[in-house]
Amino acid sequence: MCSGSFAKCLGITLIPLSIVCVLCNILLFFPGGKSVDKEHITEQVWYFGGILGSGVLMIFPALVFLGLKNNDCFGCCGNKSCGERFAMLSSVLFAAVGVLGAGYSVVISAVSINQGPLCFFNGTELNGTGWGYPFSDGNYLSDKSIWDICQEPQNVVSWNLSLFAVLLVMGLIQAALCAIQVVNGIVGALCGDCCGCCGNDGAV
Repeated sequence: MCSGSFAKCLGITLIPLSIVCVLCNILLFFPGGKSVDKEHITEQVWYFGGILGSGVLMIFPALVFLGLKNNDCFGCCGNKSCGERFAMLSSVLFAAVGVLGAGYSVVISAVSINQGPLCFFNGTELNGTGWGYPFSDGNYLSDKSIWDICQEPQNVVSWNLSLFAVLLVMGLIQAALCAIQVVNGIVGALCGDCCGCCGNDGAV
């Protein structure tokens, strides 16, 4: 497969992943599926890991990857091969941006999963009642029975855990795809697009 065609496939894959991440981040603003006061929303949601990291920052490399196959490759002194190599090299930079964006989303998601959601709790074992992070040590991940400690919003533990887990997985996939394009872009920059090379050889 040509380097440009392969990059286009990666771009096509990144678009729906980005949309899913943005939707997940938006849903996190409604813990348990309900509208709550902004001070009762888990802190990491406001870092916009899914909207900025896996969403906006991922759109740029995705669009670049999609356009590589149809890129005007005669922009380098009228040399098609030179233009193709430059286009593939530029895609490496955008792929690096994608890795950083996805990495940001992964870190935010991992921290939130470990910390647990912000919720209203009531328990003598927690030494008090009120809004806070009762699972700050991550113990809830292995003990589902203590999820009931969070009384409001209802089902906030499973809601946050599920959505942040999706963001974590999607971020890892996005980072992997962008990392693959880094390699693909370097190969394309060094060797040129294989289809273009074959076409040029046949025309000479």
